[in-house]
Amino acid sequence: MVRLERLRPDHADALLAFERENRAYFARTVPDRGDTFFTPAGFAARLRSLLTEQGLGVCHFHVLFDDEDRLVGRVNLMDVEDGSAELGYRIGESAAGQGVATAAVGAMCGLAARAYGLSALTAITTLDNLASRTVLERNAFTPAGELTVDGRPGIAYRRAL
Repeated sequence: MVRLERLRPDHADALLAFERENRAYFARTVPDRGDTFFTPAGFAARLRSLLTEQGLGVCHFHVLFDDEDRLVGRVNLMDVEDGSAELGYRIGESAAGQGVATAAVGAMCGLAARAYGLSALTAITTLDNLASRTVLERNAFTPAGELTVDGRPGIAYRRAL
């Protein structure tokens, strides 16, 4: 159903198209990335930065493809330290509500343990993002405390791998 690929330079065109196509959709629930991000030069600079972080082992970035080979999302592990990382993901509007996020998070949990040797993941979302909370809970993440996310009430989750 879904295939995760570690972010590479040759993903650039498809990833920029995905981000542009879903900009308004994502902005409904998370802060917009700003106009510069969506320009070819701005996106190229950001991609270089992400690949540098990935090369240092600080983060592990992935793109998500469906069975028709369309890029439909991103799933990332950030701030890798002491066997743990923060999970982040965004699924495009065309794939929303089809179980893609649940499958992608499940696949990333397996990859995090197997390929990156992680023993735990954390994730945060806003309290009112029921879809994201459901995805995390279906993947055995448990609530770990409340916090503020971009000025909104949020919740932290944790999962042992």
